[in-house]
Amino acid sequence: MAKGFELEGKLKVVDEIQTFASGFSKREFVVEVEDGKYPQLIKFDLLKEKTSLTDNFQLGDTLHVHFDIGGREYNGRYFVNLNAWKVERAGGGSAPTSSDDPGSVSEPPPGYGQESEGDDIPF
Repeated sequence: MAKGFELEGKLKVVDEIQTFASGFSKREFVVEVEDGKYPQLIKFDLLKEKTSLTDNFQLGDTLHVHFDIGGREYNGRYFVNLNAWKVERAGGGSAPTSSDDPGSVSEPPPGYGQESEGDDIPF
């Protein structure tokens, strides 16, 4: 998808990095968004070299997440993925990063979030 989306909320969960036999890696994290009486817990994926984007944040930090929406079909079931490509502190301040950190980019690279046909992940 060409259009990117943004969301702001508090960091609730950061999972460990998962690495698969194909060499593909991902990390999931959850952001809590206030939505009236019932807060929403939104799960994002960080793919490949982006898995370190949450390393400099603490649980409870308010984040601004830039992401793309992806959808896939697997065995007759449909899945939606929210693929984060930039994570920064709310208010525009990024987490402390080095100059070669992939978190310092402002746009996703072409084809980001589109895995190759050979991936062994079902979604």
